Amino acid sequence: MYGKIYISKVLETIETAWKTQQDAIETSAKVIADTIKRKDSVFVFGCSHAGILAEEVFYRTGGLAILNPILFSGLMLNTRPVTMTSKLERLPGLGKIILEDNGVKPGDTLIVHSNSGRNTVPVEMAEEARKMGVYVIGFTSLQHSNSVTSRAPSGKRLFEVCDTVIDNCGVPGDAAITVPGLSEPMGPTSTAVGASIINSIVIEAVELLIADGILPPVFMSANLDGGDEHNKKIFEEYADNIFYM
Repeated sequence: MYGKIYISKVLETIETAWKTQQDAIETSAKVIADTIKRKDSVFVFGCSHAGILAEEVFYRTGGLAILNPILFSGLMLNTRPVTMTSKLERLPGLGKIILEDNGVKPGDTLIVHSNSGRNTVPVEMAEEARKMGVYVIGFTSLQHSNSVTSRAPSGKRLFEVCDTVIDNCGVPGDAAITVPGLSEPMGPTSTAVGASIINSIVIEAVELLIADGILPPVFMSANLDGGDEHNKKIFEEYADNIFYM
């Protein structure tokens, strides 16, 4: 029963985000399309579960080849002990180091995902990127973020340091379902909503590029005939914009 309620809540939240965030979605799609036109690069970053969005959009069938994940191992879920990710995410100076060592340059676009938007690394990364002349798109829960204080040295939260902000319309704590008999809520929505919205942005960016007569670098399945050859051409043409090979 409550599993069904959760699915209904996820679908409802996706629909709410889609309807209320249209301006930010359209702006983000245009920014990404323009970045590709200039032959600049797009990067995606998040800590711990927020980093799933970075993994979601790169090197996959039907995906844009120039979407580069920033997968700092100490902040990903394969870190052991995994509790160390929470400590590192609050470490001043780390966001700047990660940004500088991943090939991000002026003119690029950086997507940063943080549901709470309060921890040091994502906030610092967004701040430092904008100083460099990088356009920053933030994915966050405004309801959550507005209910907490920042842990970043600047005292800012993610939504306060981005050029464009997309609200995932999630609840504080990112757990939307209460099961009777259990005090802790369950059922996160940020990953499902974030994945849906970021993929919709990528598709709209591709649509804009095609309208301008540009063939976007979209991967074909390597398990279809001709897929390897198609993808090899993309890797060759966009070698300067791909940082995960």
